[in-house]
Amino acid sequence: MKKWVLKLIIISLCLINVLPVAATEKESRSWQDESVYLMMIDRFNNGDQSNDEGVKMNQPEAYHGGDFQGVMDQLDYIKDMGFTAISLTPAFDNVDGGYHGYWVNDFYKTDEHFGSIEEFKKLINEAHKRDMKVILEFEVNHVGPNHAWLNDSKKNLWFRAEQGQGENLPLLDQENNEVQKYLIDAAKWWIKETNIDGYQVQLLKHTSAAFIRSFAKEVKAVKDNFYLLGEAKNADTEQMVSFIENGGDGITDYPLAAELREIFSKSNQSFTPLFARLAQNETVYPETALLATLMDNQFTERFTSQMVENNEHPGPRWRQALTFLYTTPGVPFVYYGSEIALNGSGEPDNRKQMNFRTDQEIVEYIKQLGSLRSELPSLTRGTMNVLYEKDGMAVYKRVYHDETTVVAINNTTETQTITLSEKELAGDKELRGLINNDLVRNDGEEYHITIDRDESELYVLRDKSGINYSYFIALGVVLVAFFVFISLIKKRSRK
Repeated sequence: MKKWVLKLIIISLCLINVLPVAATEKESRSWQDESVYLMMIDRFNNGDQSNDEGVKMNQPEAYHGGDFQGVMDQLDYIKDMGFTAISLTPAFDNVDGGYHGYWVNDFYKTDEHFGSIEEFKKLINEAHKRDMKVILEFEVNHVGPNHAWLNDSKKNLWFRAEQGQGENLPLLDQENNEVQKYLIDAAKWWIKETNIDGYQVQLLKHTSAAFIRSFAKEVKAVKDNFYLLGEAKNADTEQMVSFIENGGDGITDYPLAAELREIFSKSNQSFTPLFARLAQNETVYPETALLATLMDNQFTERFTSQMVENNEHPGPRWRQALTFLYTTPGVPFVYYGSEIALNGSGEPDNRKQMNFRTDQEIVEYIKQLGSLRSELPSLTRGTMNVLYEKDGMAVYKRVYHDETTVVAINNTTETQTITLSEKELAGDKELRGLINNDLVRNDGEEYHITIDRDESELYVLRDKSGINYSYFIALGVVLVAFFVFISLIKKRSRK
């Protein structure tokens, strides 16, 4: 067979693969590009039964057996959903009964129920092999009940007179220089020892701004691009802003979460309060793209419970909410079990065991959203403008350089048709749907978008598609080369 025929076929095939797609150079990955899977170690997955001491699955406030090995075993499951990072509840040694990780006994040891420090290092390494980052929750406010420090006369000044919120735990005095040094040294040790990528620290009304400033400066000096997130459940706006001004990167946006839960837990709810909250964030925080956005977590009732109270089916409600979460400014944090619509009211009912053998409807949708978020920088870096909003139907656009995405969410009980003009979107183009493969072409000077009830679509604005002459020329070359090849084979067989 002639060598030139083979070369022609190979070149033509390559030409076909290249022509339809415009090459886009992606910028280096930043924390605003991440999507995070949040899990409580003890309740996620039991991978090593040898450390199951005290496990009582039928008791909601006992250990359930989740461990580092269990997380490792499910890293591919998490990555396949499109998540680029995981966030873990505290892994430190706890006093008896501290399944959640918040009753710290020793800041330099892992809890024996979760595994050894070597297993934790292996977990971090396995995540990094998959190009996934790891955030660890670091407790800076209190220790566990009846901690040995309480009976140490040398540490009398390590504690505040008042107790911590909720569980009345011994509250550390962060203004004490020895306490400050101990916590910062321990935090730096974990980064150096395990190579984690970020910390989440709780913000209470007692958290010292001076401590946060020193903590942020010291831990960020250990590793480049280290992410520092403030857990803001019990913080006010002033304290949340102070955290970022003193070196933090973002906070968990509970006010936004409250609006999200109210609007998406049932149909026909106006998006106006939600968009107002986003606009307010733009005026309050220097970088809204680094705020942690969420529907629920280990400190709230599960979003599923709210929709069940409203007699709503979880699937559509979760899909609509996740669409908004993944396409608006912020780093989405998705609590384990959300992908199976796990139910649960307040603590500890919101910390039920994960079930990997259940319906995959939401899992597949998260995969789709995760893929789009990774492929389209406008979703993580772009400006945001609301184009339409009324009674549960919303359309907004994200623009970054020459990329424009348009998100349409119909959270109503009826099919909706929205008309957008060239004032809102450039004319003589088309909107290519990436979730349901919808196609909307500019009709004169308008775009007419039709979305079924309880459905969403994410469009990319692009030039109108027509006949791709280059593609057909390349295809013709391949066909000609193929028939030449067949002809040569026939001639050779006759000889």
